[in-house]
Amino acid sequence: MQKTSPTRADQLKASNLFTFPEKIRDYLVFSLRVGLLLCFLASISLAIFSAFSPKSHWLSIPSSTQAQPESRTSGPELGYERTNISHILFGIGASIATWRERSRSTNLWWDPKSTRGFVWLDAKPDNQTSNVSGSIPYRVSEDWTRFKYSSSQSAVRIARIVYESFKLRVPNVRWFVMGDDDTVFFTHNLVSVLARYDHNQMYYIGGNSESVEQDVMHAYEMAFGGGGFAISYQLAARLVERMDGCLERYYNFYGSDQRVWGCVSEMGVPLTKLRGFHQFDIRGDAYGILAAHPLAPLVSLHHLDTLKPLFPNQTHLDSVKSLLRAYRVDPGRILQQSFCYDHRRKWSMSISWGYTIQLYPSMVAALDLQIPLRTFKTWRSWNDGPFTFNTRPMSSVPCEQPLIFFLDHVKVSKSGLTVTTYKRFVANGGQQCDKEEYIHARAMQKIIVSSNKMDPQYWTKEEAPRRECSEIKNRDGFWHVNMEIRIRACRPSESIFV
Repeated sequence: MQKTSPTRADQLKASNLFTFPEKIRDYLVFSLRVGLLLCFLASISLAIFSAFSPKSHWLSIPSSTQAQPESRTSGPELGYERTNISHILFGIGASIATWRERSRSTNLWWDPKSTRGFVWLDAKPDNQTSNVSGSIPYRVSEDWTRFKYSSSQSAVRIARIVYESFKLRVPNVRWFVMGDDDTVFFTHNLVSVLARYDHNQMYYIGGNSESVEQDVMHAYEMAFGGGGFAISYQLAARLVERMDGCLERYYNFYGSDQRVWGCVSEMGVPLTKLRGFHQFDIRGDAYGILAAHPLAPLVSLHHLDTLKPLFPNQTHLDSVKSLLRAYRVDPGRILQQSFCYDHRRKWSMSISWGYTIQLYPSMVAALDLQIPLRTFKTWRSWNDGPFTFNTRPMSSVPCEQPLIFFLDHVKVSKSGLTVTTYKRFVANGGQQCDKEEYIHARAMQKIIVSSNKMDPQYWTKEEAPRRECSEIKNRDGFWHVNMEIRIRACRPSESIFV
């Protein structure tokens, strides 16, 4: 059969099945061009708006460390503001029986103009107790007697302070900080260390006991309550959901801090240990620890009324006042240890800024000077150890002891330097070494130390900490009765050696 070829008309009919009429096609092309032009103009407008708008956050992607904003009454006020003292809510555990006396030491560090928080009592105080001028405001604990306990019912009440503090819905809180009524906080340094951490994550921050026997009895992974501990807002929000159940499960625990630790552990949150929290589970004299403080900011002290006063010939309260006086001049530098050598006289000096200086009429290596003298004993057994850090014995032989100087005066010079003066301490009836090098060293009556103020953000930075260096300023006279020392930042290649 012969096939016939399609005509031109047939081909046009077939092709018209797959093409648009000319008018419709022109309309679509025109619409596409208009759409592209509008998109282009919108892009230009958005770019101009973003460039000149002071806050163009509506298209920004949230940071991985920034939670979504919550109301002012139910969560932290979020943003880019650095953590400050107003973001901390203190919860101080106390009782009617102890608060009137212990509030005197609390009032030394509490600033009613800036610090926020409450002391939590077991009953309503009388007017004489509650109306102490400048005192921290109080709250009465509620609904705590219904929980069973094995040793201390007050431990149940104090453990619930985190719960009750959160339920107050205080606005703009990032951290809940717990402490005892005999805890002394150094709030500037507390802010510095907490500012390192994201309060929108679950953090449990504090320190251990100094006595190994206490850590073994309770837990190495527990923040001891007397030294204080901090709980981030996000962790507190989760704790309140299960706190009462935890109190039922851990009724056999001894202390309030153990109960909180048990509940935190159930949530898989570990303890972030910081060396500036001091539980001070020690007996005797804390001098050795304070004279060789670790390279960390001083955050808290505890149990001071069970120890010897920090300064000789002063009451416990006056001793704390003396330390706080230096702290307020240069908060980040308080108790920071630095070493100084006089190679001509063969002297070694250990400076604990704002507190004490030890002068050895011999050359002592830095690795020894940084180890605390054992002027204290363990908390429970009153033994010479073990502790959670190395110690060296404090000899009873005068010729093996350093000469001790205590802070006498602190000021800021006209040039802005901090100037601290330390005066030699001589114990009443104490024996003295008759060796020639000690006789020459005893001629030294005062040591004057100058330094720049420490950067307020020094302990907030992520830089590796480094001990500062020092140098003697008045080297010309060999037998000066006063010595002048300047503390400064070490040069990159500088080292401290005998």
